[in-house]
Order: sequence, then structure tokens, then C-alpha cells
Amino acid sequence: MVQPGQSHGGHTHGSSSTGTTRLAIALAITVVILVVEIIGAFITGSLALLVDAAHMLTDAGGLTLALFAANVVNRPATSRRTWGYGRAEVLAATAQATLLLAVGVFVMVEGVQRLIDPPPIASGELLIFGVIGLAANVASILVLFGSRSANFNLRAAFLEVVNDAFGSVAVIIAAIIIATTGWTRADAVVAMLIGALILPRAFLLLKETIAVLLESTPKDLDLDLVRSHLVGLPHVQSVHDVHATQISSGLCVLTAHVVVDDECFSDGHAPVMLRELQQCVAEHFAVSVEHSTFQLEPASHARGERHTHD
Repeated sequence: MVQPGQSHGGHTHGSSSTGTTRLAIALAITVVILVVEIIGAFITGSLALLVDAAHMLTDAGGLTLALFAANVVNRPATSRRTWGYGRAEVLAATAQATLLLAVGVFVMVEGVQRLIDPPPIASGELLIFGVIGLAANVASILVLFGSRSANFNLRAAFLEVVNDAFGSVAVIIAAIIIATTGWTRADAVVAMLIGALILPRAFLLLKETIAVLLESTPKDLDLDLVRSHLVGLPHVQSVHDVHATQISSGLCVLTAHVVVDDECFSDGHAPVMLRELQQCVAEHFAVSVEHSTFQLEPASHARGERHTHD
């Protein structure tokens, strides 16, 4: 028998497939190419290649964080951590986005200085290292492609290797321009283009993960629509104190106080009401709310309740 105010929900907390093997392979490829590009940057004197190496360094750090988070997320919930470690993937993605923003700012500042005073560039060697970097980036993209949308963590990792691939293409273009025209400022221009690719994507990812950490309502969940659906159910008089937040990718949580007809608590209809409410939020919206908690209140109780809000 469900009593007024009792919550309902027997869901397990945690994450879906985290793609740890894919992350480990991508990390290994990234570390190898990072070493190659650092050596190449010193040999060629190229800012574009140095920036791509710096981007690779943040990728290596980000993928390390992602791999760590992917393993931590699998830990079970405890009495002290009732949601388990689901937020670890959000924290890792936030750290990766922050690192990418820092790299993007550095690129812009250094690129302007190089435009003013361009150094000599070894274009032949630059082309070789650009091709090597692109090949490695393509390999990482293929490894991560299948699980790129699984969660924030893998999405951030995939975003980084895609940006690296664009960076490698830009390095190749700069090498060709310098070799054919002798215009060494192409290196700085390309470096700044890499920065332009990094900054907006990193900002958008950072904005999303911070919204999760601030426990904002998931962007694709319209709480006004949720309220209207719930109030439209039989025996529901009103809905108040509605809260929705996202713990991690794929884990949206919703709580609400639902005022129902008094007779629902005397004729045994309350359990049916709970099933209908949970089915409604799990199936009718763009974001499926698999973990919902409803406090059922008789109208007589709701009239005396204080400090309620929509």
C-alpha cells in the first residue's frame, strides 16, 4: 500500500557502456603522435605544429581523465554516494573543455606575435609530420566513432580528436603554401584557424557540463509541458514543487508533489496513480525520465501546505 508522501522508484543508478577499451586505444595513439609532433615542432620551427602538439597534449590529458572517469562511473552506489560516481564523466568533460579553451587562447596570442615577426619554417619536414598526425587522428576517430554519443565523456574525447584532425589538415595546408610560395606567415594563420576551431566547440561543451553541475533542468525537457501532462491525468488536481536535473548522461531525475483526489487513498487507487505518473514522464517527452519520485498528496493536505512553488 502506498501512503501519501511516499516516493516510488526501484531503478539502479549508474552509467551505460563507457567505452573504456576505445578510450585506451585512442589514448595510446594520441601519446605516440604527441611525442612525434613535439619532435617535429622543434625540427621545423612551426607554430602550427607546436599548437597541434599542445592540442595533442590536452587530448592526452583529457583522454586520461576520460578513461579514469569511465572506470570510476562503473562503481556501484553506496549509502554515502547514493548516485554512485555518475558525475565523474561530467567533471572529466568539464576539465577537458577548460583545457581546450586554454589552448585556444594561447594559439590566438602566439599567432598574432608570429604574424608580426614570422620565423623561418622547414616546410618539407612540416608536411611529413602533418601527414603522420592526420593518419593518427583518423585512426583515433575510427576507434571512438561508434561510441561518440554514449555520454559527455566520450563526446568530449571524440570532439578533441576530430579537432586534432582538422589541425593536422591545416598543418599540411600550411606546409604546402610555405613550400610553394615562401609565405611563412601561413604557419601563424593556420595556427589561429586551429584555435578558431577549438574555442567555440570547447565553449559549448563547457556550457553544457556546467549546466549539469549547476543542476539546471535538462535543456530538452520542458517542465511546463511536463506539468500539463501530469495535470491531464485522471484524478490529478494540481502539481507543484517540480524539480528536474541531470546526474550524468542518460540519467535524468525528476521529483514533484502531486495533489490527487482524496478518495485515491481510500479506494486503493494510489499505486495505480504512481505507475501512471512515472509512465507519463518516461515515455511522453524528448528526455526520458527513468528515475522519478512523486509525493502524492490528498487535496485536504495540499490546502494546508506552505512554501510551495510551481
